[in-house]
Amino acid sequence: MSRNRLFGSLCAMVFLANFARVVFAPLVGEFIDEFTIREGTAGLVVTLAWLGSASPRIPTGWVLTRTSRVSVVLVSGVTLTVGALGVALAPGVPALMVAAFVVGSASGVYFVAANPFVSELFPQRVGRVMGIHGMASQLSAVIAAPVVTVTLWYDWRYAFYGLALAAALTTVLIVVLARRTDLPEAGRGDTDFFGGARSEWKIILSGVVLVGATAFVWQGLFNFYELYMIDKGLPPATARNLLTVIFAAGVPAFLVSGEIADRLPNVPYLLGIVTVFLGSVVLAVLASGTVAIVLASVLVGFSVHMLFPASDTYLLGSLPDESRASAYAVYSAGMMTTQAAGSWVVGEAIEAGASYDAVFLVSAAGVAVLVVVYAVLNAFGRVPGGTAHA
Repeated sequence: MSRNRLFGSLCAMVFLANFARVVFAPLVGEFIDEFTIREGTAGLVVTLAWLGSASPRIPTGWVLTRTSRVSVVLVSGVTLTVGALGVALAPGVPALMVAAFVVGSASGVYFVAANPFVSELFPQRVGRVMGIHGMASQLSAVIAAPVVTVTLWYDWRYAFYGLALAAALTTVLIVVLARRTDLPEAGRGDTDFFGGARSEWKIILSGVVLVGATAFVWQGLFNFYELYMIDKGLPPATARNLLTVIFAAGVPAFLVSGEIADRLPNVPYLLGIVTVFLGSVVLAVLASGTVAIVLASVLVGFSVHMLFPASDTYLLGSLPDESRASAYAVYSAGMMTTQAAGSWVVGEAIEAGASYDAVFLVSAAGVAVLVVVYAVLNAFGRVPGGTAHA
């Protein structure tokens, strides 16, 4: 059977895995009202989902040196089903936090196994397939806010009941298609997890610092974007729909960025993306009036989502077969742990009395300094990896 069909089922699973993470953002206000909590606690719930996504990545990388990519993807599907049911049935904040962590861990297991697997299914067009895979993921982010809006007419928990059912069915589909597909040999020599990670520590560290810091700013921004827009004076419905605008702008960004990443040296390309993103954050802070805010939101969404296929192409295209999954797992864990704290830090800062504008401008300034450092290092050839395949 063509690998394209298996790839299609993986796109369905990544759609669900990402939905499980981003759906918490438009529910922050609902959690505050239903569970009678403050912004810091609500931000912690979101952070736990993303910490859950970070926590299993290193253990998953080790498991991948002992078993197949497909088997680990199936484990992620089962975990996602269980975690979604846990969120839907959560009677209080502690149970909600645990379930959010489990849902997040399912996505972490999935991405560590599936991203190297996808790159190995189509080794001659890594950027393109990572762009398509990421676009499927992004589509779920686009529908997250509308799904929440619809389910709030009844009960927000229905979104998680539906997620559990869809995850179970997609897991079964992957089992069927994987058994009928000629799977790649690449990666079967990756049997020394710690040795593989040690051998690639420079590129791992390079990716974690740059991508993790940028994603930290993004996490804090998008998880509080609805409340931030309300603070700017927009009606609640408009503020919630701006999340859809941001994520919709990211759909073509994945495809465009994946194609470009196959053609350009990756490090300068990554630095350019981060610079545009930071500029868009500043524009979002300075914007006033609905039209200006919408345009700034589009630029935020498009620029930040160009980052993810570009960074995955940088890592996966630079790593050799014998250490790809191991090194990518360590990078992925470090990057996700760094970014996961974004929403919690922003929530605590706002609760302590800081303004949204100040928090986002300070965060963007910090990453801007980092971009300058990377540009200087790259000029002297000190940033590892990153040569485009073409």
